[in-house]
Amino acid sequence: MTDLNAKPHSSDYIPAARQAIEIELQAVSALLDRIDHSFELACDTIMASDGRVVVMGMGKSGHIGNKIAATLASTGTPSFFVHPGEASHGDLGMITKSDVVLAISNSGTTSELVTLLPLFKRLGIPLISMTGDPQSVLAREAVTNLDISVPQEACPLGLAPTSSTTATLVMGDALAVALLEARGFSAEDFAFSHPGGRLGRRLLLRVADIMHAGEALPKVAATATLGEALMEMSRKGLGMTTVVDASGKACGIFTDGDLRRALDRPIDLNKTAISEVMTQQFTSIEIQTLAAQALKVMEDLKISALPVVSDDGQLVGAINMHDLLRAGVL
Repeated sequence: MTDLNAKPHSSDYIPAARQAIEIELQAVSALLDRIDHSFELACDTIMASDGRVVVMGMGKSGHIGNKIAATLASTGTPSFFVHPGEASHGDLGMITKSDVVLAISNSGTTSELVTLLPLFKRLGIPLISMTGDPQSVLAREAVTNLDISVPQEACPLGLAPTSSTTATLVMGDALAVALLEARGFSAEDFAFSHPGGRLGRRLLLRVADIMHAGEALPKVAATATLGEALMEMSRKGLGMTTVVDASGKACGIFTDGDLRRALDRPIDLNKTAISEVMTQQFTSIEIQTLAAQALKVMEDLKISALPVVSDDGQLVGAINMHDLLRAGVL
């Protein structure tokens, strides 16, 4: 009998880990050839349903099924997980005739699932199976079967579900992504199902929600002096000021960097017009842009602030990195 308390040599860890990863990579790669008519039929069956996808599985398949159901639900396909053992004791009432069942079983013979097959047939509920044996009873009774078979488990004993659960998870992700694309599910749709935490803030928050506007907006006329622009920058504390023409449209910006460049040459703060030293070629962002997109623009251009304009080009606000940081976007 193996001594479970024996300490392995540290040199044993890395080869074992790498071998496990190699085996699981092969299992995942094999799925590419199985994205075929059976997969299309599974997608069509779900898309044709007015109900939800009810995911079921026992043991490790159940754990993976929980994650697949969560991924489907968060990407536009209403879904939830039902434990097949509990289904026989009342939870079957959670499933309606308009739903689709996605049953997961590596063997395809899990008794708790097989027991439910006559009930699904009687109710006329379409069944999609995800099994490692296309000839199993579960696969034969399904509308279509998604093949998740693997040549070997990453577990050297061949006992612990490893490669098979990884392949199941990846197949579930493939199904969720294919359905997402088919539904035209957008980042904004995703955000509405994830309103809490940083993810929700990144996807839902718009520039209009956090910009400096009204009296808080640093703004001077193109006819203002450099000294007046510096006073405006000091009052508003954004490290910049926008410059507007007579019609109210932004015609330039003046930043701390522009100030350093201006002071490299003899200049009179009270006589030099801001229009002589401002940056005329600048980037602005529209008011309804997502705050996360504003962050990307700033990072790509290596700038710390942006003027905000309306659809017709009127200056309506300004936003900087500190605003994004406070809002939890950064």
